[in-house]
Amino acid sequence: MKSDLVILYHREPYDEVIENGVIRYQPKKSPNGILPTLKSFFANANRGTWIAWKQVNAKQKAKFEKKVSIEGEGNYSVFRIPLSANQVKHFYHITSKEAFWPILHSFPYHFTSESSDWENFQQINQLFAEAACEEAEDDALIWIHDYNLWLAPFYIRQQKPNARIAFFHHTPFPSVDIFNILPWREEIVESLLCCDIVGFHIPRYSENFVNVARSLREIEIVETSDVPEQMTSVGMALAEPEVISKIRYKDQLVRIDAFPVGTNPQHILNTLKLEETQQHIEQVRQELNGRKLIIAAGRVDYVKGNQEMLEAYERLLERRPDLHGKIKFVMTCVSAAAGMRIYKTAQNQIEQAAGKINGRFSKLDWTPILLFTQPIPFHHLIGFYKAADICWTTPLRDGLNLVAKEYIVSHEGKDGVLVLSEFVGAAVELRQAVLTNPYSTQRMDKAIEFALDMPVEEQRDRMEKMYATVTKYDVKYWADRLFDLFEQTKR
Repeated sequence: MKSDLVILYHREPYDEVIENGVIRYQPKKSPNGILPTLKSFFANANRGTWIAWKQVNAKQKAKFEKKVSIEGEGNYSVFRIPLSANQVKHFYHITSKEAFWPILHSFPYHFTSESSDWENFQQINQLFAEAACEEAEDDALIWIHDYNLWLAPFYIRQQKPNARIAFFHHTPFPSVDIFNILPWREEIVESLLCCDIVGFHIPRYSENFVNVARSLREIEIVETSDVPEQMTSVGMALAEPEVISKIRYKDQLVRIDAFPVGTNPQHILNTLKLEETQQHIEQVRQELNGRKLIIAAGRVDYVKGNQEMLEAYERLLERRPDLHGKIKFVMTCVSAAAGMRIYKTAQNQIEQAAGKINGRFSKLDWTPILLFTQPIPFHHLIGFYKAADICWTTPLRDGLNLVAKEYIVSHEGKDGVLVLSEFVGAAVELRQAVLTNPYSTQRMDKAIEFALDMPVEEQRDRMEKMYATVTKYDVKYWADRLFDLFEQTKR
């Protein structure tokens, strides 16, 4: 049976469990932020297919089952593309993370093309495109996610000229002078201009894409629109006053959408009510014993600003000996997957910085920082959010940052302080956060001091407004908006 919605995303949407020698596929216990968001789209489909890659060895490939179903999620199946360890290494760990990632996040001095395998990247994108065309109904929506699959739209359009193709970019999209460092810029842009819809989190990213396209191809500007009212249009690092919303390249009309992914407030609120979550919150509060809790959640990555955050925390303890023993900083900084050589230095720096802080300031009954380098269960994370007086999330660059939105929902608009980098996509929506510039030591120092001293009344006022924003512009709102755009693409 063919599918009317086909989603292409590199990550598998399940946990693989072996019980009594039998492989079972179950919903993820601790899902990546975007996975439940994407799976929710299948609720609107009669039949769907999720396409991802799966690393296998030669023995596994001989018995490999391409299509599997997830327990309890019957309206879609998962089509896996078998890749060898070497293919994965060159596709994801090297080409995607060492060539594309630093450019997308405006860190060109981390860029390397010499070790990148463009031919392997092309081949894997072709495999994804072939799988999509095999699974899709003639009038299906084929929805492609993120820069790992930049070339898939071109290959799909060659096989299915009348397909409806949408692409959503989950990372930042950089300015034209940064993006055009990529030696493969022409092929990437040519592919994205094969889409009916190209979506980004915020207007700044969509404008950057249009400027890149204009620098490389002769395109026609068809429509310009005002920035949506819920997004700041002036006065911030990532603000844009207006956006180009439709362009034409050759015979292809391309709708350019700028809309941030929402979180799932009801899922978070339901998680908060769980007995194990409530027990965790109570345990955390007992162990804090009246201390203020600062939470930072993320992963090992030089773009996440972990080192800058730890240095700011160390300066805080140097300036404010009155805070010793009265605050606790919990940082969840998940280690990179094996083979991600680019992050080894970043991980060592984080661990050394945390150890240095604890070594300098610890007392018999107080350790200033608790660092987690392994994933923690989702209900524990939500419990930490709820117990935390401050959420400190200050990446140097981030496409969106769902941590900020999850923290806001966890506090239900009642209290708490969000310290947020100006350089994350969510900042244009969350103007009531304590916005800061992570490149400036002075701004970082002022922001955390301001957060620690904020009166409860001001906390409530700011959080109420952000809670209203996050709960209104949630994942369902995002889904409904995009499906409206999808309907407009019917030929």
